[in-house]
Amino acid sequence: MDRKEFYKRLWVDESLAEVTGYNPYYLSVNSGLNERLLVNGCKMIDLASNNYLGLATDTRVKQAAIEAVQKYGVSLCGTPIATGYIDLFQRLEEELSSFVGLERTVILPSCYQANNGLFSCLAGSEDLIVVDRLVHSSLIQGIKAAGCKIRPFLHNNLNHLEGILQRSSSYRQVFVVTESVFSTEGSLAPFKEIVELCEKYGAMPIIDDSHGIGVLGKSGQGILEEQKIEGYKGIYTASLGKALANSGGMISGEKRVIDFLKYYCSHLVYSTALSPAVLAGISAVLDIIRVEFAGIKHRLNSYQRQIHESLSEGGFEVAACEAPINSIETGSKEVTFILAQKLYDKGILSTPFIEPSVPLNQGRVRLIAGAGLSQGTVNEAVAIIKRIGAS
Repeated sequence: MDRKEFYKRLWVDESLAEVTGYNPYYLSVNSGLNERLLVNGCKMIDLASNNYLGLATDTRVKQAAIEAVQKYGVSLCGTPIATGYIDLFQRLEEELSSFVGLERTVILPSCYQANNGLFSCLAGSEDLIVVDRLVHSSLIQGIKAAGCKIRPFLHNNLNHLEGILQRSSSYRQVFVVTESVFSTEGSLAPFKEIVELCEKYGAMPIIDDSHGIGVLGKSGQGILEEQKIEGYKGIYTASLGKALANSGGMISGEKRVIDFLKYYCSHLVYSTALSPAVLAGISAVLDIIRVEFAGIKHRLNSYQRQIHESLSEGGFEVAACEAPINSIETGSKEVTFILAQKLYDKGILSTPFIEPSVPLNQGRVRLIAGAGLSQGTVNEAVAIIKRIGAS
């Protein structure tokens, strides 16, 4: 045993940043998500954050958070099972359940924790989890921790999924796991058809709607509303830190499932509850969505189309997106970093994805033009993208 050898293993490969002269990760952000984002002291157009509806700095949301701090303080310094289950927490669980149309909800500190804790609590060695091969890392890590059999199916491929289900009748329970929006490329899962297959073969569907809640559907209620899935009997998870503009994660489903998780999901039971400010902020966002969603969604879709058109005119390879995301197909990690740097140098902050977040040599640069931006800012972004494409 040698401690020096231990430290030698903790090596971060920075060669890509050295070769390209740019590291897009852990940039110093010096402002909130305002019309211009202050990054490393420079004003940038924010096409990187998941602030889809532009509500992270809305004065009504901030005021709700301030009032919650004034009443409850900054924390209850306890888990929900102890001192953290304040009335705000309880009401928000009910609001979220009503919003997505499911029976009960439990709230965790993040959706990563929700996805990590869910499977080890509900699945075991006698079970099988069938999972879309492109799902988020939080789902993959959670599934691996469950100790059950795992079978990936080809991305959004219903025929492959059904073939696996046909051969899986010997397991105690089969779970089928996917996402609503695959956020690196903007595609949607054919979830209604997946639910139908689960009904046919007795499997339990599980959907992560992190990039769908607050975005998809006529009222912003997510994938279930978008695809007109009624009477959903599966399990639903989502982030509260994207369109809902705060932080945290949720798991929703039938009462029996959620009651079980409240006592046996260690990621919930042993984690300090969300702060009162965040709970109140989420509730305020839901109120705004109920009244103003149509107008907000119109801007969001319009901005997505404008950015998409500028990318196409600039000669970029852009994925066919079904969500308000623009995903540039860049290939190698070097090309991905170089494009992100070009955008950064011209005043646009983007999100580059390289392996392992995406498959090898399938790099992406993602642009999300949130509804909180002005048309003038989007016009400026469009002009910059066209100039980069022409250079």
